[in-house]
Amino acid sequence: MLVDRTGALLLQLRDEHAPHHPNVWGLPGGHVEPGETPAEAAPRELLEETALRPEEPLRLFLTQPLPATNRLKHYFYGPTSAVQDDVVVGEGAAIVFVPADRILDGREFTPGTAVALAQFLDSAEYAQLVARG
Repeated sequence: MLVDRTGALLLQLRDEHAPHHPNVWGLPGGHVEPGETPAEAAPRELLEETALRPEEPLRLFLTQPLPATNRLKHYFYGPTSAVQDDVVVGEGAAIVFVPADRILDGREFTPGTAVALAQFLDSAEYAQLVARG
C-alpha cells in the first residue's frame, strides 16, 4: 500500500489476462519467489509492476489468510513522493493513485483487499503517513 503525499493510495486494475481475478482492482504485488521472503518480494513486485522503488523499507501492516484459496496475503505499506506521471504500468490495465475517500467507492477488489484497505485507512499507520505529507 503505497501512500503519496496527499494520502492517496496506489491501486491496480488487473487486466483480462490476469490468471486470477481478471478485471478487478487490487494492489501492486505478487508471489514470493523461491528463497525470497515476503519483505523481499514486496519491493521487487512494486518495481516490476510500477517502476517505482520504495523510498524507505516497506513495513508489514497485515497478514491475511484466505482459506477459500489456500493463500496467505501480506500487506506492506510505505510513503512515496512519486506522482502519477512516475508510474509505469508493467502489469495490469491501469495503476493509479486514488484519493482515500474514493478507494472504497464500490469498485470490485481481489479477495481480502477491500477489508485490508479499510483497516489500513482507519489505522494509526496511515494517519502517520498522511501527517508526514
